[in-house]
Amino acid sequence: MPSFLQIENISKSYGPKVLFENIYMNVNEGDKIALIAPNGTGKTSLLRIMAGKDKSDSGGKILFLKDIRIAFLEQEYAFDPDKSILRQIMDDSTEWTSHLDQEHVYDYERRVQQLLTSFNLTDWDKPMKDLSGGEVKRVALTRMLASEAEFFIMDEPTNHLDIDAIEFLEGYLGRSRCTLLMVTHDRYFLDKVCNTVIEMERGAIYTYRGNYQNYLQKRSERIDNYNAETEKVRNILRRELEWMHSTPCARTGKAKYRKNAFYELKERAEDVHIVRNVDMSEVQQKGTYLGNKVINCRDVSFFWGGKCYLDRFTYNFQRYERVGIVGRNAAGKTTFLNLLAGEWRPEMGGELSGTIDRGESLRIGYYRQDGMRFKEDQTVLETVGDTHLLGRFLFPHEMFSNRIERLSGGERRRLYLLTVLMQQPNLLILDEPTNDLDIVTLNILEEYLKEYKGSLIIVSHDRHFLDRLVDHLFVFTGDGVVKDFVGDYSEYRETRKELEAERKKAAKSAAAPAAPAGKKSPAAPAPAGRRKLSWKENHELEELEKALPALEAEKALLEEKLSGGSLSAAELQEATLRYGALQGELDAAETRWLELTL
Repeated sequence: MPSFLQIENISKSYGPKVLFENIYMNVNEGDKIALIAPNGTGKTSLLRIMAGKDKSDSGGKILFLKDIRIAFLEQEYAFDPDKSILRQIMDDSTEWTSHLDQEHVYDYERRVQQLLTSFNLTDWDKPMKDLSGGEVKRVALTRMLASEAEFFIMDEPTNHLDIDAIEFLEGYLGRSRCTLLMVTHDRYFLDKVCNTVIEMERGAIYTYRGNYQNYLQKRSERIDNYNAETEKVRNILRRELEWMHSTPCARTGKAKYRKNAFYELKERAEDVHIVRNVDMSEVQQKGTYLGNKVINCRDVSFFWGGKCYLDRFTYNFQRYERVGIVGRNAAGKTTFLNLLAGEWRPEMGGELSGTIDRGESLRIGYYRQDGMRFKEDQTVLETVGDTHLLGRFLFPHEMFSNRIERLSGGERRRLYLLTVLMQQPNLLILDEPTNDLDIVTLNILEEYLKEYKGSLIIVSHDRHFLDRLVDHLFVFTGDGVVKDFVGDYSEYRETRKELEAERKKAAKSAAAPAAPAGKKSPAAPAPAGRRKLSWKENHELEELEKALPALEAEKALLEEKLSGGSLSAAELQEATLRYGALQGELDAAETRWLELTL
């Protein structure tokens, strides 16, 4: 395979802090690489240097294969708030389209429209300023993918995306023949997309061929081998130390190089590789009492700008309950958390009805998606005020005087997490807690939350995180509807797959020749343990089993038209709008079918 990228002698520092020094790296055609490193060690800086957005302090070389097209996805997408979605992408794409004739520009625009549809963005005239963070990320991804570049450089591509969008992107990149280098903390995404893990640690680069689990195993072996070598060096050092302590005359005439070698041995012998992890033992729950009443919701509805975000929601949260919340971007998940936490007030707009009753002993720790509003000119120590805790959260003494404005995104998140846990809450509400956290910190956070002595409510797109921590899911299906699913996220997806298989089977049956007059096919027996349906529910189930194959057939026809390339611009937009609406109808019908058949 040809080499797509060679990096030689690249370095970066910010003031006295050295991020990396004299980095050498090679990327071959077809590599799909995940770059892993602790927060604050320069992952984003390295990607920006590769993409030509920043410069190496030491000069060095960045050599790409001649004439390959490169697309770069930054963590934050710069956009004009007044432009429409489609206009923003087309104006942003002149580097790819400026040399194309009109026919090929039209082909590019059609690719953009198809990708937007796949990301469930069907209103292409919507202004960018009206988009959620997840929708902005999908616009940025569409721009990148539509370029059909040979080499994608991506910085946290799954941040702020809902799970449906992540799974689409996962499938797209998994099938693509592109070469890829990305920073990601999403372990399922990493496993399904990447064939190589590159770790940046202590100023060096280590390459591991294989998936994330292979990386964990080989990394552990590497560290063990390094420390075993250190122990051997220490044994040699003991002998040399005896010689150095011998009488001066015994050393007379001894080779000078042996003395120099002694000091080199001494330095190597002191270099033990200690894996530093966030230590949360100091913020473990200290018996904060939580009564039987946590939060009781009765007929809660919330409307904003004519849109329903919550529709007659009734539920009593229990002590030690662990709830995961999933759903598409802009479905109302964060709004729901704000309502539970008591953060909504009438003057903020919107219309709330129903009752939300919180227990007297309730102490909420709310980790918000948009982070803590730090005072940028404060130092790390002024923000937290506890040097011991800061050290346990991987803030070394030399960082205590750093101002907040100088922290990386991951360091800010880690500091914010510390401030929330220090409150010793008995209910933790976490809104996208995995954004910007490195994988090591994520694993430690998961272990802490598994032992947490309180209730948990988590909104997350990280499927691994949800699978390890939650007992059941609230699924936001749109229009304020919330469905309760008992089980973790993988179990939910498996159930949805079974539903898909059932629906296809129903579609086949609907297409089969009708039975002769007077003869009816015997009804399938109800599965053992399934509750008996009322007459009304049976009728509803029959109607759903007729409607689902028709909706599925319409979806397949629309997908064929959208990918056929024969539609005019007006026809394409009309088909796209219908496809978006159809997805919503199918989701609602599938969810109700699932409720009636389980």
